[in-house]
Amino acid sequence: MEDVALRPKRLDDYVGQAPLKEKFRVYLDAARRRGDALDHVLLFGPPGLGKTTLAHIVAEELGVGIRVTSGPAIEKPGDLAAILTNAVQEGDVVFIDEIHRLGRAAEEHLYPAMEDFAIDLVLGQGPSARTLRLDLPRFTLIGATTRPGLITGPLRSRFGILEHLEYYRDEELAEGVARDASLLGFELDDDAALELGRRARGTMRIAKRLLRRVRDYAEVAGEARVTLERTRMALDELGIDAAGLDRRDRILLQAVVERFAGGPVGVGTLATAIGEDRATLEEVYEPFLIQRGLLQRTQRGRVATPAAYRHLGLPVPDGMGEPLFDASS
Repeated sequence: MEDVALRPKRLDDYVGQAPLKEKFRVYLDAARRRGDALDHVLLFGPPGLGKTTLAHIVAEELGVGIRVTSGPAIEKPGDLAAILTNAVQEGDVVFIDEIHRLGRAAEEHLYPAMEDFAIDLVLGQGPSARTLRLDLPRFTLIGATTRPGLITGPLRSRFGILEHLEYYRDEELAEGVARDASLLGFELDDDAALELGRRARGTMRIAKRLLRRVRDYAEVAGEARVTLERTRMALDELGIDAAGLDRRDRILLQAVVERFAGGPVGVGTLATAIGEDRATLEEVYEPFLIQRGLLQRTQRGRVATPAAYRHLGLPVPDGMGEPLFDASS
């Protein structure tokens, strides 16, 4: 897969997240000097910021193997035991994506595995049941989640390193897509890379996806180099506007502004009005619109900000106050 081939393997190749990288240089160097496994790591933040990539980099920097799984895939203690006993060697990394969705029974068995590097299994049922303790090699668990509030207190307390990944700046996203373009073997103008960064919603995964689509447009047009003009044309065709909003984002804003007079409107009513389920609206569309200062959550419902009216090319109603944050930040 192209995404796997483009994934950076070393910290030096990992674009952005500068404070986080510097901390991990210290963590990794200390673990190498001790000749010990790295402390367990919990990575949290919005999707698409590089949590999985960072887990692979940790394994590569330490020169150990990595076993990748996900919370929903581990439902029973036996699933966890199979992963930790059959596929993990001394010092290896075990990466659990969406760890907040780990089954409760499996989570309880994960506690001694993280603390004592042992797992207890119950064999048989009833009076003849017995407990078997299996010793495990020392390993590093890296958990990733987009919903840190759903991580239970006991599980969170067992991680020695807890780090949050931040949204990327436009310049960092431009650096990331320029790197990918070089690896893919085509030219990308600097101003085109920056335009991709501006429209990528602060997310590296989105920037890389847009880069591939812009490359498609350039290839069909017979152009060996991706220019700013071609990039803007392609992104406009894809419905991605200058602020990074797509068609569904604009439909949501238009519904609040035009159908509900700017709000407030309840999230359930708004979801029905635009034909989306409530969870998708709250988890996919709203966070970016709120981050950009285009939408506000209030106790009475969702409210469009003056910036939303301006973005849609509509006059701002008289008496509408500005939000408490800067929409351009």
